[in-house]
Amino acid sequence: MKRQLYSADHEAFRETVRTFLTKEVLPHYEQWEKAGIVSRDAWRAAGKQGLLGLAVPEEYGGGGNDDFRYSAVLAEEFTRAGAAGLAIGLHNDIIGPYLTTLGTEDQKRRWLPGFCSGETITAIAMTEPGAGSDLQGIRTTAEDQGDHWLLNGSKTFISNGILADLVIVVARTTPEGGAKGLSLLVVERGMEGFERGRNLDKIGQKAQDTAELFFTDVRVPKENLLGELNGAFLHLMTHLAQERMAIAVAGISAAEHLLEITMKYVQEREAFGRPLGRLQHIRFEIAEMATECAVTRAFLDRCIVDHTHGELDAVHASMAKWWATELQKRVADRCLQLHGGYGYMTEYPVARAFTDGRIQTIYGGTTEIMKEIIGRSLLP
Repeated sequence: MKRQLYSADHEAFRETVRTFLTKEVLPHYEQWEKAGIVSRDAWRAAGKQGLLGLAVPEEYGGGGNDDFRYSAVLAEEFTRAGAAGLAIGLHNDIIGPYLTTLGTEDQKRRWLPGFCSGETITAIAMTEPGAGSDLQGIRTTAEDQGDHWLLNGSKTFISNGILADLVIVVARTTPEGGAKGLSLLVVERGMEGFERGRNLDKIGQKAQDTAELFFTDVRVPKENLLGELNGAFLHLMTHLAQERMAIAVAGISAAEHLLEITMKYVQEREAFGRPLGRLQHIRFEIAEMATECAVTRAFLDRCIVDHTHGELDAVHASMAKWWATELQKRVADRCLQLHGGYGYMTEYPVARAFTDGRIQTIYGGTTEIMKEIIGRSLLP
C-alpha cells in the first residue's frame, strides 16, 4: 500500500539522512562496534548536517520544526542502515523535549546550542540497579544544601553514558515514598563526584555506549533543577509517549527491512534443486510476515499523524510500542531461521538485526508494562 504519511519535503530530508549515513556513519561503523563507542566526530557531523535538535527553536541553533514525521524519517533510515549506535533518536526525541519544554531561558541558552551542534551529547539517567520501570524504587537522593543540591546514588544501563556531557538525573528530593518527591537534576561533565563506571558489554548495539554512572556528593547548582521541584513523575509521564513512538517506528522499520532482505535471500538460495522461495512453507512464512508488517505499518502511521497533531494518548503509544517491538522480535527470529546457518553469521545483516533489536521490547518500558497501561485503561 502506498504510504500517505510523508510530503516531498520529508522525502528530501530522507535523502539527506541517507547521504549522511553513507558518508559519515557506515564507513566507520565496524570500528565503532569493536570500540564499543561512537566517535564524537560523528555527532558534530550530524549537527553540521542539521540532524540534531530538529524541534529546537531556531534562536537556539535548532531546526525550529516540531513535525514528528522528520524524526520518524531519521528512525526509519538509521534502522534500515543498522546504525543503532549513533543514538540520535535518544538525543532528539527523548531528551530534547525535556530541555525545550522544561528549561528556563537561561538553561536553554546554556545547553541547547551545543545540543544542536553535536558538541553537547546528552543522556537521561532513570534506571538503577534495583529500580527499572518502577520509578517508585529510585534511591538516588538529592539533599537541599541551600545554594546547591548534594546528589548521591548510582544509575545503570544509561545510553550515551560514557559520551554524555549533560545527564538528566532522576533523583529523590524529598523523603516521601512512592513516585512523589522525584525531581530532574542536570549533571554536567566535570562535576566533582560524578564518575562513570563500565561501558557495559551488551549482546547487541555494541557501538552505542551504555554505562554505569555514580554520584558521590555531587554539588549540583540550584539553577540545574529542570522543571518543577518534586515534579519529575509528571514530567516523565508527559514525554513517554514520544519516546515510545520513536521505539515503535524503529521496530516496524526493522521488521520491514528484515523482510526485504529475507525475500531476496530465499529467491537466490537454492535447496533441493530450486530456490527456497518456491517452497510453499517459505511462501507462507513470507506471506504471514508481510501481512503483519502491513497491518502494523497502517496503525503506526496513524499514530505518527496523531502524535504530530498532539492527539496521541499514552494508551495508544503503549499499544504501538509493544506491538511493533514484539513484531520486530518475531520477524527477526523467523528471518534468521530462513537464512539457515548463514543467519547465525555476524557478516549477515540479519544476525546483527537479531541481537541489536532484542532490547526493543525492554527499554522505554517493557512489553509487560505496556500491557499493564493498556489494561488499566480498559479495566480501571
